[in-house]
Amino acid sequence: MTTASLKLGFIGLGIMGAPMAGHLLKAGHTLFVHTRSKVHPDLAAATVCASAKAVAERADVIFTMLPDTPDVAKVLFADDGVAAGLSKGKTVVDMSSISPIETKDFAVRINALGCDYIDAPVSGGEVGAKAASLTIMVGASEEAFARIKPLFELMGKNITLVGANGDGQTCKVANQIIVALNIAAVSEALVFASKAGADPARVRQALMGGFAASRILEVHGERMIKRTFAPGFRIGLHQKDLNLALAGARAIGVALPQTAGAAQLMQVCAANGGQDLDHSSLVKALELMANHPVMPDGA
Repeated sequence: MTTASLKLGFIGLGIMGAPMAGHLLKAGHTLFVHTRSKVHPDLAAATVCASAKAVAERADVIFTMLPDTPDVAKVLFADDGVAAGLSKGKTVVDMSSISPIETKDFAVRINALGCDYIDAPVSGGEVGAKAASLTIMVGASEEAFARIKPLFELMGKNITLVGANGDGQTCKVANQIIVALNIAAVSEALVFASKAGADPARVRQALMGGFAASRILEVHGERMIKRTFAPGFRIGLHQKDLNLALAGARAIGVALPQTAGAAQLMQVCAANGGQDLDHSSLVKALELMANHPVMPDGA
């Protein structure tokens, strides 16, 4: 794909979608968007379309960044959806985190229209979206990947063609398993240290220099200590991803006991009104069980 200005579409301008679309716009591409919410000021130069169909009619590459599988299905295949506006040779790139099984079906339906389909879920959260440093896990043909990779490079740093359609989503589910279990591990460690009477901030500082060091300990450990749980990546969305992991595990006959445990901790948070907090707030479930916070709220 050349570096000349392209006609791009973007649907899903939330916490992560808005800055991702912004990077495409800043690179000089023409951007068509559709959103149910107010368009971010950074996207003022984009053309707002009345429907997903209208975006697909005007753009050659259409990106979606949506919360869940049913949202993607609706945007793609509703009467006024993307598929209704496609013409042969266009490319649909879904960067949401959704079901690998459904993704394969979506790809077949888009391919039948003479268009390419790419699943390209991301990791890195709001920070990575704003910094254009996202990890992008791609399921696509090698030809389609090669054409779209220059656009991925505007939004991310670690960009990997994992395999065929659906494999990008499978990789993202694996990513979410690892992230959830790391958050749970850091939560347990800090709750233990704090209730034992140690300063959790100093414990975290010490651990950052050893084999227990991780990005989760660095970023989310600090959130747990400073009590800064504004999302970020919401508990409710991570629950969705772990449910995908557990459903997939049942389908292929794999046991994921630690994943199931992390999902239950997130359910404790959601049941106590925390579904819209950052996923680092998983620590609150362990704090409830210990009857002891890592640090008092507002400390």
